[in-house]
Amino acid sequence: MNTTGMRLLSKLGRFSDGHPWSHNDAYAPFVLWHARRVGRAATVLDVGCGTGSLIRRLARCGGAVVGLEPDARSAALARVNVNGLRNVTVREEPFDLTVQEDPCYDLVTFVASLHHLPLAPALEAARSLVRPGGRLVIVGLARETPKDLPCSLASVLLNAVIGVVLHPHRAVVPPENMTAPTTMPSLTFEEIHAVASRVLPGFRMRRSLFWRYRAVWAAPPVR
Repeated sequence: MNTTGMRLLSKLGRFSDGHPWSHNDAYAPFVLWHARRVGRAATVLDVGCGTGSLIRRLARCGGAVVGLEPDARSAALARVNVNGLRNVTVREEPFDLTVQEDPCYDLVTFVASLHHLPLAPALEAARSLVRPGGRLVIVGLARETPKDLPCSLASVLLNAVIGVVLHPHRAVVPPENMTAPTTMPSLTFEEIHAVASRVLPGFRMRRSLFWRYRAVWAAPPVR
């Protein structure tokens, strides 16, 4: 990309910083679609639930929902966000990487949280929690490579447009749902796919907008 293009992207980035919005919210319909596919009485585990916006929406699907959040401030905000919902529990704790003997969830979700964990152990532990016929749904982050450039360019442009539509007034501080600690992803899309395909046969993954990828694994049904 030439110098003019780099300057334009830099300006767009600074503009977008003043009109922040949660990219994870853009993928809530994707997660909810899979939640409905596993049934209204499904039990759900959301790993890294943040301030609870997704688990609040998952609760409407009808089953029991557990949100794990290791950050104390975010967990406290999540509890406020789901206050009054009897089928939702927020636990202030990290994801247990121990492989379990008894699967207990119909749906396990990671939204912008998997890259905080060691990949293979996290996927193995998640696999052990999913009941036969259930699903593991991931909205993840990967380290960018030249192959990600088309999605990145589109994301920069759309990010600015959506930001100003959702928040026309320039923000002074980030929204509460964007204040949890973050870390940059260390693995590329291809590296994540290679590990996940080994751990989870039948794993499906695709690049998506807003610096995310979408992935789904369906646990084999009981025969």
